[in-house]
Amino acid sequence: MNTRRRYAAAVVGAALLTLPLAACDGGGQSGSGEGFTVGLLLPSRAVPRWEHSDRPLIEAQVKKLCPACTVEYANAENDVTRQRQQMVSMVTKGAKVLILDAADTRALRSSIQEARRAGVPVVAYDRLAEGPVTGYVGFDGHEVGRLQGQALLDALGKRAEDADVVMVNGDPTSPNAALYRKGALSVLAGEVTIARSYNTLDWSAQNAHANMSAAIAALGPDRIDGVLAANDAIASGVISSLKSAGVTELPPVTGQDADLDAVRRIVKGEQYMTVYKPFKDEASAVAAMAVAVGRGEDPHDRATTTVDSPTTEGIPSVLLTPTAVTAEDVEPVLVDRGVYTVAQICPPRLRAACDRVGLTP
Repeated sequence: MNTRRRYAAAVVGAALLTLPLAACDGGGQSGSGEGFTVGLLLPSRAVPRWEHSDRPLIEAQVKKLCPACTVEYANAENDVTRQRQQMVSMVTKGAKVLILDAADTRALRSSIQEARRAGVPVVAYDRLAEGPVTGYVGFDGHEVGRLQGQALLDALGKRAEDADVVMVNGDPTSPNAALYRKGALSVLAGEVTIARSYNTLDWSAQNAHANMSAAIAALGPDRIDGVLAANDAIASGVISSLKSAGVTELPPVTGQDADLDAVRRIVKGEQYMTVYKPFKDEASAVAAMAVAVGRGEDPHDRATTTVDSPTTEGIPSVLLTPTAVTAEDVEPVLVDRGVYTVAQICPPRLRAACDRVGLTP
C-alpha cells in the first residue's frame, strides 16, 4: 500500500482504499515546466471574500505561474469533518501541494500530519493552522485588531473615557480571532469600558445579530457607544440588530475585509470603518509559495519572515500589511487601487450618499 492510500485509510477508513490514485506520470512530477495539481481548500461561504476574491485570484495566479498546473477546489462550508474529507480526496487523487485555509486550525492538525506523511506539503493560508505546515501566507492579525480599536477610539473622541463598548469577536476556533481581539484591546483597554464581549461562531451575521441582541437586552440600546465588530459579516449582523431595536443613530461599528456591502454601509454612514487586506497580494504570495513547493523548491525562498504556531517553530511566512478604511479612505484605498469602481460602490440608490463623501462616477 503506498503512502497516499495509507493516508486515506488513516483518516476516513478502509472504504477509501478502493479509490484509484491519479496517474503520476507527467503531471505528478515537479519539473519547472511540468504541471501538477494544487489543492485549494477554503473554510466557508459565510465571509464573501472567500468565493468572490480569494478563490478566483489564487486560481488565476497559479495558472499564470504554472500554465500546465490545475487547481482542485473545495469549500468546507464551516464543517471540519467535510474539510478533512476534502483533504483526503485531494491527496488520494494526486494533489502535489495543498493550500489550506482551515475551518478549524487546531482540529485539522492530524490531517496535516497525515498529508505530510503522504508526501503532500500543506501551505496555510490566511489562518495559521497547527501541525507541520510547510509555509504560511496571511496578515498581521494583531495589527488588524489594533487598526479596528484605534479607529473606534478615534470615532468616540472625547467621549471615549465614559464610553461603553461591546466587542463582538470572531470564531474562537480561529487563531486570527484571538489576535484581532488582543490587537483591539491593546488600544482600547483603559480607554473605554468593555461592557460586553461575545464570540461569534462561524463568523456569521446571524450569530452576530444574536450576540448584539443579547448586549442590547443587557445594557439597553442607549448605553452602547461603540461596537468592535471583528469583520464585515459580523458588522452586518450587529447593525441589523441595532436597527431591529429601533436605534436610529447608530454607534460607530468596525469591520474587516472591505466587502462591497460593507463599503456601501460605510458610504451610507451605517458602518464606521473596515480593514482592507490586499487579497490580490495575499493570493499571489500563496500561489507563488505553493507552486514553488510543488516543484520541490525551498519555501524560505518565497518567504519574508518566519512565524511560530503552537506546534511548529520557524514556519516560512509572508505577512502582509492591512489598511484601515473609513469613508474618506474609500477612494484612495479601494477605488484608486482598483479594488472596486465607483459604479460598483454607488448604485443609483446610493448616489446621494456617495456625493456626500465625494465619490462621483
